[in-house]
This record gives sequence, structure tokens and C-alpha cells, in this order.
Amino acid sequence: MNLKPMKFAWKALLVTLVLLLPARSRAQDANVSVNDFKMTPVAANPSATEAIALSVPKGTAVQVVLDNELKIQKVGQPVRGRVAEAIYAFDKLVVPVGTQVTGQIIQLESVSGGKRTLEALNADFSPARKVQIEFNDLKMPDGRHIPIHTTVTPGSGQVIQFVTSSPSAKKKTVKDAASEKAEQSKEEAKRQWDAAIKQVHEPGKMHKIEHYAVAQLPVHPQYIGAGTVYFAELEQPLDFGSEQLTPEIASALKTPPPSGSSVHVRLITALSSATAHQGDEVEAVLSQPLFDGDRLVLPQGSRLEGSVVQVRAARRLSRNGQLRMVFHQLLLPDGLEQKVEATLAGVQAGKGDDVKLDAEGGAEANSPKTRYLATGISVMLALASAHTDEDAAAGSAGGGAGSRAAGGAGGFKLVGIAMGIFVHSQPLGMAMGAYGASMSVYSHFIARGRDLVSPKNTAMEVSIGTRPSAPSPSTPNPPDTKSENPRAKSEN
Repeated sequence: MNLKPMKFAWKALLVTLVLLLPARSRAQDANVSVNDFKMTPVAANPSATEAIALSVPKGTAVQVVLDNELKIQKVGQPVRGRVAEAIYAFDKLVVPVGTQVTGQIIQLESVSGGKRTLEALNADFSPARKVQIEFNDLKMPDGRHIPIHTTVTPGSGQVIQFVTSSPSAKKKTVKDAASEKAEQSKEEAKRQWDAAIKQVHEPGKMHKIEHYAVAQLPVHPQYIGAGTVYFAELEQPLDFGSEQLTPEIASALKTPPPSGSSVHVRLITALSSATAHQGDEVEAVLSQPLFDGDRLVLPQGSRLEGSVVQVRAARRLSRNGQLRMVFHQLLLPDGLEQKVEATLAGVQAGKGDDVKLDAEGGAEANSPKTRYLATGISVMLALASAHTDEDAAAGSAGGGAGSRAAGGAGGFKLVGIAMGIFVHSQPLGMAMGAYGASMSVYSHFIARGRDLVSPKNTAMEVSIGTRPSAPSPSTPNPPDTKSENPRAKSEN
């Protein structure tokens, strides 16, 4: 039997199998690659499933207003207040005004020996101590408790008011529609702040008189007044879930804000006319989203960047500090930048600071008009203490007790009155009266004035508008630039 043909057939079959197996393997590899490619478009289109985290980031300031007067007693003492400014995450309200906030006193700083001595010379033997407070719980309107950890911003902790710029005296025209809109937004911001402060239980007039009388005693308790506002920065973010980023929202964020819009911002850069210089950078963050009707224009978290354009520190002869700033850059959370022209239209300030804003957004600290009355009273008490012995009643020594008490009241309050009555020495009464009058004149009219101070996290209202790009050298200038950009001149 000839085996060669059979052997050849087996070899042919073996070669065929070897050739077929790699081809099949390559075909399987090719099929896997095709399947993988078909899945790629799903992963490459994240916008269809993109979600926005509704989170309040670390460093956000919760503005807490004490709704009742607090008598300082000890470390660990509970402190209660309410949220004075609503908190937003992107475009959603997450913590409304009026939300209850609780905390405690964590430290009572001791008074230095020098300050204690100076206060003692003014008959005050219990000078005010600095109180450190921490807020640690939010009670939402639905009853939920959200634990928080905060640090109170230095410079906060005073009774404040919302000051708006004085309206322009220019007669309104059709071209001033943007200005009219900004004016309405400014008034709305002030109305919102006034509504938030209505949560405070203001003490009555008799209660205030009693407190004033007690404060004149050499030894008296320390109080934190109702309406005192603290800026409590979050040490950890707060999570409120997420929402879908719709194509409508995404496209709306690419459009500039309408001219005449006003935004609520929170100051990131602490400012003081005593330390600021012209050209210093200023940054603020939107604390509330901006809507144009139902359309979202700017989400919470957008940033404004600008600079100080004018500053003057306080000087002698009671000349107060001034400061003016402008914002020229708007940065959205997604990194998109827009050129803007924005000026200050409203700002939080201490009630005792008497801050004024002009129509162009310049801020200045003003001296209270009560200084004339206080100085006049001090001078009158000093003159009353100078009555001679002939003016006194018969048998009295060292002048009349009334004149000596008047001199003591002008210099050392109730302690001075007591010394004037019981120490029969007219020169002592005259000296105390002269001391009080001279200190009043010096502090109100000769000493250095007050600087304008805006701590970090100060709430502001900013009038914002778009800024046109500069024309290229080859592009002719428009015939009437004023009509095409009416806000450029009014905001500069």
C-alpha cells in the first residue's frame, strides 16, 4: 500500500488548520474592538448625564444675627441666633433666612494691664473682654439638625446696617433704564436686609435707659446686644445633593448679564483705608445667583475681581478714611471669563461707623453729629465747676457741691460725681471738669479720624454691566460711543 498520498493529505489538513485558527482569532479580536468603539460615544457624551453638586463649600460665611440680648457669664455659655442672609448652592436656596443657629462661648480673653489702667482712670473697673464664639448647629425649617463647625471672622461681632449709595441727581430718561433697574435692585437688597433684622427682639426704650445707667457704674456686667452679627466661616462643606445640568442652563451661562444688573456678593479680600493702596487687588464671590426672569444668568460661586482705585487713610483733625473700588473681571465656576464694569451700590457697615456711599460707589466713614452735643455738654460741665466760693451757699467750703459734682461728671462719670460731693475741694472739681472737656474736644475734633474698614465676608450689593471690547486699530470708531455704552461713563 502506498502511504505517501495519505501522508500528504494529513500534512495538507494540518496546514489548513494552522492557517484557519489565527484568522478566527484575529476576527474575534476585530469584533471586540468594534464593540468597544460602539460604547465610546456613550462615555464621550457626559453632558447628557452631567450633574451639578449642590454643595456649600468650605469657607462660606454664615451670617448669624443674635435675636436676643446676651449677658456674658462664662465659657461654654449657649449662644443662639438666626441666619441673616440666605445661603445658596449654585441656583438653589439651601439655607433660608431665619434658620436657627446655636453655638457657645469658647473663650473670654483677659484684659491687658494697660487697658485696665486706662479704663480705671475713666472710672470703669470692669472693661469689656473679647468674646470668642463658635456656632455648631443649624436647625432647618423642617426640623432637621445639620451639624456645622465654624470659625468667626475677625472684625465681625457688631450691630450692622445695610448702607446704599445715594441716588444720582440726574433726571431720568429712556436711556437711564439700566440705572433705574440698578436702583430698584439696590432698594430690594436693603429691603431684604431690613426684613432679616426684623427677627431681632429689640429692647424697649426703658430697657436701653437702664442699661446705659448700669454701664456708668464702676463695676457692671458685659452684654452682647441683640442684632449683633457674626460672620461664621464653615470649616467643612455642606452637601445638599445634586441637580442635572440642562442644555438650557448651560447655554444661558454663556451670555453676559443684562446691563443694570445687581448682584449680592461676599467680600473675600478684607479692606481698610488705613492699610490699602491704590491698585491693590480685590476679590468677591456671588452669595446669591442672578436671574433674568426665570433664566439663570450667574450661579452662586461666580467671582468678581477688581482693584482699589482710590484710597485715603484717616488723618488728624478728625478727617476720616475713604475708599473706592471697581470690579472689571467676572469668572464663572466653569472657568468662563467675562469683562465687566461693576461698582459698589450697597454695603454692610457698623451702625456706629456712619458709613456713606456716593452715587459712584465711593465709601467714606463719617463722624457722628452727636459729637457736637457731647462736646458742648462737657464744656458746660467744666464751666459749671468753676463757680467761686461766693456762688456757693453760706457755710459751704470749697465751692458748691453741685458745681463740684458737675466737674466730676464731666471727667469721671459717677465716681467723679461722688468725689465732687464728698470731697470739699473746688480745685479738684475744676480739674475733673477741665479734664473731661479737654478729652472730649481732643477725641472729637483733634485726634485722628476713623478709617473705613470692611472685614472679610462683608455683604455687598454690586451694580454690574458688560464692558465692550476695545476696537482694533483697523476698525473705525463708532460715531456715537456714548449712546452705545451708556453705563461706561456713569460707572467710571
